[in-house]
Amino acid sequence: MYKRQVSYCPLITQQVQNMLDYATAARAQTGYAGDFLYAYATKANFSEEVVRTALGAGANYETSAAADVVIAHHLWRQGILPEDRYIFCNGSKEDAYIDGIVALRRAGYERVVAVLDDLNELEELIARCAAPMLFGVRERHAPEVVDLAHPGGERFGLTPAEIEQVVARLAGTSHQLMVYHAMVGSQIEDAAAWEARLQRSVTAYATIAARVPEMTMFNFGGGMPTSGYDLGFNFDYTGFLSNLMASTGRICADYGVAAPLIVAECGRYTVANHNVYLLEVGRVKQQGALEPWYLLNGSLMVSAPDTLIVDQEFVVLPLDGWDDAMQGVRLGGRRTCDSDDLYPRPNRPALPLPAFCEGMVLAVFGVGAYQSMIAGKGGAHHCLNPEMRRIIIEQDGDQLVLREVAPQGLVAMMTALGYNREVIEPARQPIQQPIRLPIS
Repeated sequence: MYKRQVSYCPLITQQVQNMLDYATAARAQTGYAGDFLYAYATKANFSEEVVRTALGAGANYETSAAADVVIAHHLWRQGILPEDRYIFCNGSKEDAYIDGIVALRRAGYERVVAVLDDLNELEELIARCAAPMLFGVRERHAPEVVDLAHPGGERFGLTPAEIEQVVARLAGTSHQLMVYHAMVGSQIEDAAAWEARLQRSVTAYATIAARVPEMTMFNFGGGMPTSGYDLGFNFDYTGFLSNLMASTGRICADYGVAAPLIVAECGRYTVANHNVYLLEVGRVKQQGALEPWYLLNGSLMVSAPDTLIVDQEFVVLPLDGWDDAMQGVRLGGRRTCDSDDLYPRPNRPALPLPAFCEGMVLAVFGVGAYQSMIAGKGGAHHCLNPEMRRIIIEQDGDQLVLREVAPQGLVAMMTALGYNREVIEPARQPIQQPIRLPIS
């Protein structure tokens, strides 16, 4: 059965460089006096080759959990995470997360920034770490700017009154309040409305920066859209950043403060495009006047859980059969016995695909962000659907380096479920040594 995940890491480098270029162009267009800083939100994809590639491309680091800080600490010790990069620690912080931040700072990493999500985090961090620390505050969404299409984000961050308590608590200490974090929404779907909400946050930043001159960073969060989900995608990144810089510079000038360093935390944008799934159509089932089922040797609800969670649409294209007649079809997973394992969802139109059917290989694009993280790596998945064989492609100078990771085996799954008896694992191809190919 043909089932592959192909990871092309040079696309990550390209995405990072493109955004830096967009920002450079926007600064030139607007004469913005501040700088721009790119951070990779690692929760989108924690895979070692992904994080390493993003860091190698110049990205800073954004964490969301205790284990994430431990990974960052490890990468710093290895020399993969340069100590001139910022580590922005977001999210609600339990004891283990706070301990990880403190351990990193005590070890000598000076540019770790604890972005406060709750007032108790500030007191715990100060109590546990005598060394001077960098802090940020994440604003809590005001009721009038909550995006009802994407609820849930309003639980994060501090109210204006709580932010004022942080300002007062840090005044006169060796610690520094450096970052104002505003996250006004998820993916930018309406740029004009998104920018209008963001101007409220810039104003809030400026009122504090006028009193706290060491606050020099304005983090607008993530939300940068990606071309991974729509063949007709079109978004003016330079125009968006130009509008952001122009309004930020104007508002800050009105309050008599310097234009801040603008921080963007790009997760989905950075990595969505670098992964593609290759899935074989194993069987075709007709259903009268309705669209036929193309049954995949795999499972999309397991491999791409966003199809269920947020009704995400993905680009699905055949590798061959482009000259054949087309027909509307529905995809179903053969590796699960679950009626929800179908794509597109019932509220979406059928997919136009070639009619030559069985044995056809389909490519599912845009699956590099969140899908493997939500589905999980290792362990046992729904209906014991095994993880697919992975082909990882990285760039090393003027060469592409290809390596193969074998598919998940039965023994690993049974062990994760607690079975101690011997399980005979089907024969599989060994992991191949890396292959080096020159870049033409």
